Amino acid sequence: MPTAGRLTGAILFGALAWYVSGLIVPLFPEGTDLGYFVQVNTVIGVICGWRLAGPRAGAGYLDAISYGVTTTIAMLVVALFINSLVVMIENSLRRFYDTPVEAVVAIFELMLEHGRLMATPEIAATLALGGILAGLGTDVIGRRYS
Repeated sequence: MPTAGRLTGAILFGALAWYVSGLIVPLFPEGTDLGYFVQVNTVIGVICGWRLAGPRAGAGYLDAISYGVTTTIAMLVVALFINSLVVMIENSLRRFYDTPVEAVVAIFELMLEHGRLMATPEIAATLALGGILAGLGTDVIGRRYS
């Protein structure tokens, strides 16, 4: 059921995913076709904010920090998985893998590779601080308008 907390969580975590995706784009090698990278990550942020942070809105400030960080970590893991899955499918269509098992293992290898690529202090700080602030914002709006 739509609530102010869910809507706020969706907006704030979607905005966080959009902003961090913009920080990640320059880290990829020049000429890399990212397709809908930013848009997909934004949708993942919206869904995670709606499903994870929104229902917990109004629980208190310490809980808000906790579910803000939890939602951010979940958003990060899901985004890494989805984006790595897309790259694996593109590679599979070019017959890059010999067996299906090799393709599935490649998803997790790509997740590690992409995780290492984006493991910069700027992105880590943005995710941590943004997750905390988004959690607090979700909590305040959820408490005030429920």
